[in-house]
Amino acid sequence: MTVFALLATPALLGLLAYLPSAQAAEQPQTIRIAVPDLSAGSQHSGGGVVDVLRSQQIFEQEFAADGIKVQWTFFKGAGPVINEALANGQVDFAYLGDLAAIIGKANGLDTRVLSASARNVRLYLGVVPGSAIKTLADLKGKRVAIFRGTANQLSFAAALASQGLKERDLQVINLDFNAASAALAAKQIDATWGAGNLIALQQRGLAELPLNTDDLKGVGSVQAVLLGTGAFVDQHPDITARLLKAQQKAVQWLRNEANKQAYVELVSGLASYPQVLIQSDLDNASFSAIFDPRLDPAFLARLQASVDLAAEQRLIRKGFQVSTWSQPQFLDAALQAQAAEVQAQR
Repeated sequence: MTVFALLATPALLGLLAYLPSAQAAEQPQTIRIAVPDLSAGSQHSGGGVVDVLRSQQIFEQEFAADGIKVQWTFFKGAGPVINEALANGQVDFAYLGDLAAIIGKANGLDTRVLSASARNVRLYLGVVPGSAIKTLADLKGKRVAIFRGTANQLSFAAALASQGLKERDLQVINLDFNAASAALAAKQIDATWGAGNLIALQQRGLAELPLNTDDLKGVGSVQAVLLGTGAFVDQHPDITARLLKAQQKAVQWLRNEANKQAYVELVSGLASYPQVLIQSDLDNASFSAIFDPRLDPAFLARLQASVDLAAEQRLIRKGFQVSTWSQPQFLDAALQAQAAEVQAQR
C-alpha cells in the first residue's frame, strides 16, 4: 500500500485532522529504534513484539519503498542507557519497561506513550538454595541485587510495599541482570528480583524461586510501552501512524495462541535461552492478554500507579499525569484500520 492510499483511510484521515498542525518535515532517512538487550548470547533479543517485528522484517518491509531504513539498536545497559540515547537525540522510538520510561519523562525527556508492548509480566524472587528465605519479609537485612533504573526496580518496590517493606530494610546492591545472576550463582548475594532468566539458575540447582508476582496477586508485575520522541512524532505523524499500523501485524501474530510454540522457538534461538526455560516462564500465560497493545483505562491506571509509586519511593523527584503523556490516537487509528480490513474480508 502506498503512503497516499494509507493516508486516504478514514481512520487515518481522522487521526491527522486531530493532530496539531506541524511544519512540513523532510522525510527521515532512517527510523532509529532502541531496545533493552535481553539476550544471553551473541544475537540480540528484546522478547515480545520486538523479536516478531525483527524476524518478520515488518517495519523494514513497510518503509522499503520509501527508501527509509530501520535501525535497531540493542542496549545491554537497558533503560538508563536508552534514556541517555533519547536525551542525546540518538533514537526516535524505544521499547521500554515502565520505570525507565517514567524516569525519562520525569527528568524532562519529551516522549509520547504510543502503545502498550506488554502488560502484567511476571517477575521472580531468586534466592540462594537452602536459604531460609521464603517470603519478602525474610529479606530484611539481606544482600539483594536489583538493576536500578529498570522496570525490575519499580516492580520490587511495589512487591516490598505490599508487605509493608522498603528498600532500606535490605542491603540493596545495584547489578545488571547478568551480573546479578552470576552473583547469585556464586552466593555473593542472598537474593535477586528478576525475570524468567532466573528459571535457568533454578534448573541448574543454583537458585530457588520461592515466589513470584502471581503469588502477590499481580502486585509488582511489569508493564512495558512503545515510546516515540516528541520531535519525531510531531514532525512525522504520517510515518508514526504507519509504524503503529505495521506493528499490529506482529501483535496479531503474537496474540494468536496457535503461534505460542513458534514464539518460544524464536526467542530461544535469539536469546540463547533453553526452550524449556521460556515455556516454564510462560506457563498458563495468555498471550492475548500480555500483548494487548491498547492504551485502555486499565493499562493507563496501572501506569499512573507506577508513576505515583516511583514518586513515593523517591525514584523520581516529582510525579506527573499519564493522561498528558499518552498519545493513543495513532494506535486507535491502526486498530480501526485493522478492524475495517477484517470486516472487508468477511
